[in-house]
Amino acid sequence: MSIYDFKVNDIKEQEISLDKYKGQVILIINSATKCGFTPQYDELQDLYEKYKNSGFIILDFPCNQFGNQAPGSNEEILNFCDAKFGITFPMFSKIEVNGENAHPLFRYLVKEKGFAGFDKEHELTPILKKKLSAEDADYEKKPGIKWNFTKFLIDRNGKVTERFEPTESIYVVEEKIKELI
Repeated sequence: MSIYDFKVNDIKEQEISLDKYKGQVILIINSATKCGFTPQYDELQDLYEKYKNSGFIILDFPCNQFGNQAPGSNEEILNFCDAKFGITFPMFSKIEVNGENAHPLFRYLVKEKGFAGFDKEHELTPILKKKLSAEDADYEKKPGIKWNFTKFLIDRNGKVTERFEPTESIYVVEEKIKELI
């Protein structure tokens, strides 16, 4: 099994098979438009522009499960991302990434790469840890997605190679992308 076995809906609700991206290095993210991590869109767009001609693509999946920080419709999210960040990488329909309604793609991603902790140096790590531990004292032992802008790096064969929490430096993400392209 690989990510190529999954179908998803794009932001316009058209079904897309992920085998469309065979042979590319893929960064899959769950995003939100009203999150403390939303400015990462700037860095992600820069990464996309820098490496898209080398067979790199970002697939963006808005999710409203973390603090209700992606409350808009697909169209509102698309318009926001275009106007505020000039996003040109593919965006997909809003989905759930955890729980019984989690999209099968994200169930697979989490099964392949579970939670390994937040960057201890990031300024938002203490806030995330406090919030998450108040909801579930054992959150660190569970593989599920913890917050917006969790990223999964996929190699050219559809294999999940890395998981980056939202607190991970974009420079670390970029170095891992460069290793695969």
